[in-house]
Amino acid sequence: MVLASPQPARADTLDLARQVIDIEIAGLSALRDTLDASFAAAIDLLLSLRGRLIVTGMGKSGHVARKIAATFASTGTPAQFVHPGEASHGDLGMITPNDAVLALSNFGETVEMADLIAYTRRFGIKLMAATSVKTSTLARAADIVLRLPPAVEACRVTSAPTTSTTIMLALGDALAVTLLEKRGFGPDDFRTFHPGGTLGKGLLRVSAIMHTENLPLVALDAPVNEVILEMTAARFGCAGVLDSSGGLAGIVTDGDLRRHLSADILGLTACQIMTANPQTLSPDALAAEALRTMNDPARQISVLFIVEGGKPVGILHVHDLLQAGVM
Repeated sequence: MVLASPQPARADTLDLARQVIDIEIAGLSALRDTLDASFAAAIDLLLSLRGRLIVTGMGKSGHVARKIAATFASTGTPAQFVHPGEASHGDLGMITPNDAVLALSNFGETVEMADLIAYTRRFGIKLMAATSVKTSTLARAADIVLRLPPAVEACRVTSAPTTSTTIMLALGDALAVTLLEKRGFGPDDFRTFHPGGTLGKGLLRVSAIMHTENLPLVALDAPVNEVILEMTAARFGCAGVLDSSGGLAGIVTDGDLRRHLSADILGLTACQIMTANPQTLSPDALAAEALRTMNDPARQISVLFIVEGGKPVGILHVHDLLQAGVM
């Protein structure tokens, strides 16, 4: 006969829970006492930021980074999460020189973050590091180091991230709320970013979130090397091809380049490799329609040109829709 394991007394259960909370409270107290001039420097950087705040982290830090990005976005600071692993496979193109990166890593040696760190250094993108080891690879590369206090994890059996992630989360909240106060962000502004009770995210117009400057555009007779340079500069993974009247005749994507890859590809022109009559939308189209178009199994595209009178007036990436909360 198998005997059931004795259940701990209720008092023991509550004591264990309180111990966890006490450990995490101690970590938060240590964070409060650790804040220094670097925190103020981070706020000054965010106040002057012309682009978006890119928040990144791996594993449990990544989950925290997603929440921090969401908090910033909902309180007036354009922000989005970029997964460090996906960044190495194309998502680095989402980060521009006008952006700043907040990287979360308790020990600062996250291998998957190496390419993203190198990218910020190459293009002069400001890097803020939230880490507990000031001599770590991440800290040494960063422009601003937000030092996390050494944390005693609440899970002492496995040392699973508990106190350390609570500290990261609190640091993100401190940054977002301090920035909110500095900007004078009020209730009306907050309602603007939370229209779920009125029209909802799905009724957002494409014109409100599309990119309208520095569109990747080339002529029909543009040589392939010019097409590649335009695609690289704009970082949307494509270039629109214009006819003689300025209308959108086609689109060249990374896939088009791969399909025409050969020894003589540089002798070809845009019209010879483009996909003619690409899918487009008007500026008045709903953002929800754009997302549905991109997710259509028959298309599976990540970028749309926005046209008016047949001529491109904007471009929209699927990440713009996700950032805007169109799910």
